[in-house]
Amino acid sequence: MASVIFQHLKFINFKDMSYWTTKRFFAKELTFSKKYPLKLFGYFLEKITPKIEQIKDEKNYPIIGVRSYGLGAYINRISLGKNLKMKKYQLAEENHLIWCKVDTKNGAFGIVTSNLRDSYASSNMALAKIDNSKITNEYLQLIFRSKKIQQYLDSFVSGTTNRKYIKIDELLSKIQIPLPSLEIQKEFVNKYNDKIKLAEEQEAKALQLENDIEKFLFEILGLKINKNMACAKLQFINFSNIRLWGIDKILGNNAFVSDKYKLQSLLENANLYQEAFRGKSPRYKDGTDAIILNQKCNRWNSLDLQYAKTVSEEWLNSINDNFKTKENDILINSTGEGTIGRATCIDKNHTNLLYDSHMLLLRLNTELVNPLYYTYLLNSGFGQEQINYIKSAQSTKQTELGIDNLKLIKFPYPSIDIQNEIVAHIKELNEDIVNLRKQAEKNRIAAQEEFEKELFE
Repeated sequence: MASVIFQHLKFINFKDMSYWTTKRFFAKELTFSKKYPLKLFGYFLEKITPKIEQIKDEKNYPIIGVRSYGLGAYINRISLGKNLKMKKYQLAEENHLIWCKVDTKNGAFGIVTSNLRDSYASSNMALAKIDNSKITNEYLQLIFRSKKIQQYLDSFVSGTTNRKYIKIDELLSKIQIPLPSLEIQKEFVNKYNDKIKLAEEQEAKALQLENDIEKFLFEILGLKINKNMACAKLQFINFSNIRLWGIDKILGNNAFVSDKYKLQSLLENANLYQEAFRGKSPRYKDGTDAIILNQKCNRWNSLDLQYAKTVSEEWLNSINDNFKTKENDILINSTGEGTIGRATCIDKNHTNLLYDSHMLLLRLNTELVNPLYYTYLLNSGFGQEQINYIKSAQSTKQTELGIDNLKLIKFPYPSIDIQNEIVAHIKELNEDIVNLRKQAEKNRIAAQEEFEKELFE
């Protein structure tokens, strides 16, 4: 029994209890490695009386803010003096540490770097001067990015829900961090930056591959978007090609061309698809296992079910199964700024799902159209520009991509074999993109973990 008791019992010398809070004591005692000395913030920070500037109405002021989770200081806004409520601001100078006196949780500390100097901080912000002979700015900012440091700092936070803060004197006199030599600090920062640089290079390569997919589609299909067609003085339009009245509709419809294949729409060739549905208006109900998809779930050819809402199971079961998602169906967002037209081809892991009335489901004739081919085109600039044109057409003021409008969108339809080849190539590129982004994320995590490994037991 004694061994069990001592797992939960710890003896502390009275002289070591600088404050009466076990939460604070163990945050320090049980966290840091003994490889490096612990130093109070007051060892490398100097409390200052910042310069105060009287705000002038006609002068522009860059107002500095601080982001949580160690993301540092930034210019929150640039404002005319007459638009500022406070008429006195503090001048933030280079090598100042800045934090909010009324909201210092979650590592919300930042350093005033050279590009942020001579910005202005409200009276809610605290400023202290950093002694760079003892600590480097880069090392200190990395400290604030550590989740363990954030937890440690938050153990000193007090105040009500919306005003959680660390008192300045307490930060300087009671909170400690590991402080190796300047040489070792720089070594830690360099190792961290090397990993982050590699992650950024991998992200850039992934982005380039995404651009390569777009370029590949346009080149292999001979796609062109003539955005200046509406400026032409004289144009001849085949009467048989006019589907909707309105100059903007007619010209917009003819701005999208291919010099390799004839363009077709679902309206012109009904054989290309089997069915098209608009989603259902949900009967929401909390605490059930039944879900319905919404536009937030629908990303760029992927689904994120964490945003799905729960509905009545009885209501969901009453919906015909044919209406629910099947493999190779395409889900398309039909409304919303920035979301309209976003499409996902359903895979075998996301079948039998219902979707709300702000989404469309398209079931293609897979003997004529590869669903992934259609999805790639719809998500490309060629598809999205057509959607943008449809929703902004002046003759109808459309803001909805309904089924009728979806049928107006034109694409080239080469043989199914050529479509399959295009899809296979793009899938390979997408796999490379996914792998690169996974590697980038691993390197970001590794950068932080390796840094923390040196500081914590």
